[in-house]
This record gives sequence, C-alpha cells and structure tokens, in this order.
Amino acid sequence: MAERIGVIGLGRMGRAIAAGLAGAGFDTTGWNRSPVDPSEVSVPLAPDLASLVVASDIVILSLFDDIAVTEVMEKLLTLDLSGKLIADTSTVRPETLRGFAARLGTTGACAVDAPISGGPEMVAARTAGMFLGGAEADIDRFRPAAGAIAGAVRAVGPLGAGVAAKIANNILLAGSLQALKEAVQTGLAAGLDLRTLVTFLSEGPAANGFFRARLPEILGDSERVGFPVAGALKDIDLFLDVAGRLGVNAPATAAAKASFEAVADKGFAEQDVAMVIRDVWQTGHRDV
Repeated sequence: MAERIGVIGLGRMGRAIAAGLAGAGFDTTGWNRSPVDPSEVSVPLAPDLASLVVASDIVILSLFDDIAVTEVMEKLLTLDLSGKLIADTSTVRPETLRGFAARLGTTGACAVDAPISGGPEMVAARTAGMFLGGAEADIDRFRPAAGAIAGAVRAVGPLGAGVAAKIANNILLAGSLQALKEAVQTGLAAGLDLRTLVTFLSEGPAANGFFRARLPEILGDSERVGFPVAGALKDIDLFLDVAGRLGVNAPATAAAKASFEAVADKGFAEQDVAMVIRDVWQTGHRDV
C-alpha cells in the first residue's frame, strides 16, 4: 500500500508537489502556516499541523527558508512522529535539517533532504531533478514519492548532502546566467541582432537546458515566471554564505547577485530571472 503523504507549505512549489503526488495516486494532504484558498490547492487541507501528521506517513516540507524550516521542525517535534519520514525539499543550509537528526531519532522518526532543481512547471511536467541526502533505507523509502515529483532523482550522500548538491547546482546556474548576460552585452555592443545572437548561443555547445527553456522570457515573447528574481536573491545569499563558510571564493556568484539586485531595484523582483538578460537590451532601447 502506498504511503500517505502530507505536504507542509503550499506556495507555488508546494502546490505543484502536492498535485504531482495526488496525480500519481498517493493519498495526499496539505497544510500551510497561513490560510490558503482551498480552490487553489488540488489536495484536501488539514485543519492544523497535528492533523496533517496523523494523516501522513511521510511529511514533506516545502518552505521558504531556514527560519521557516526550523519553526516547523520545532512544532513537529512536539507531536508523535513515531515511524514518520520527514523529507525537506526546501532550499536551506545543509546543517539545518541535519541539526534535528538526533532529536528525530529519539521520536522514532527519520529524515531525508530532497531539494528540487527546477520550478513548479517542471515539477508539474515531471522534468525537475531531485537530490537526496540521508540513510540508504530512508532514501529507498522516499523514492516512490520522489519519482512522482521529479523525473531525475539522485542519491548523493548522507543527510545534508542533498542540499549541498542543490547549492552547487544552483551556483552553476547563477554563474551561467551571469555569463550569458555578459555574452549578450558584448554581442549587442558589437552590433549583433538580439534574436540572431541569442538563438545562435542557444544552439551552441555552451548552452544549457536552463538557458534554452527561458528563450521566450529572454526575448520578451512570454511573461511566464518560472523562478522570480526575488527568489533568486534569497537563494543566492544562502549560496554565498555557505560557500564563504566553507572557505570558497565565489566571484561569479557575487556578480550574479549584483545583476539580480540591479533588476530588482528597477521593480522586476517578481519577474522571471530571465529579466537579467532582457534588461540588457531593454535598457539600451534595442529592438528585437
């Protein structure tokens, strides 16, 4: 029998996770720390956290930051968690969930960190990736649910390793976006046509799926928001903090942060991160 799953945190990502699990046949319940419109959620809502835990074998966290994860974990630890598996998909510091491991063990619960690479649309299409950190038995237990959320699921090490892999992955994405910005700036300054330039770059060996997926947003043909600038800024502060504490210098990531801040200051904080590129030609009043 498939395990019952509770999803804590029903923002855009949490709603997509819950919908994917329900669509795959899992008995799924949701709960949010603040009231949500039931019509916007595709699964039944628990009236409170305690009810969600009772109704769930696996509890998935999809929360904004370390503070939110810590607050929810402290509340969970006041409840009967015997036999429960806690899976944290939030983008937080590697040590956050790891810091609760011993206390979870005393309650008879276990945990995996399971951050997701990709936005809600990719979760809906099952094209997102997921990095799993934890004990082998706990990862194996979570794999059926993970497979309903992400198309590529990889175990990368002990508890905390999943988040570390996500941070490394997203540092690469932020750096590639910054490099793309600089490439477009150079091409436009040399008199190249934007569409010709960006299409050429997207077909070349240096392109990646992140870039290709955002072509419509880069060129202004779509206003879809896969991941907002504000979210990128929140994450990139986390990445820089983790890298710094590990003694890693990350100049490309710092440059990407400056680019995100520049477009956020212009009022584009809730636009897709592709605005970092679009702003290059919009600022220069260049036609596409």
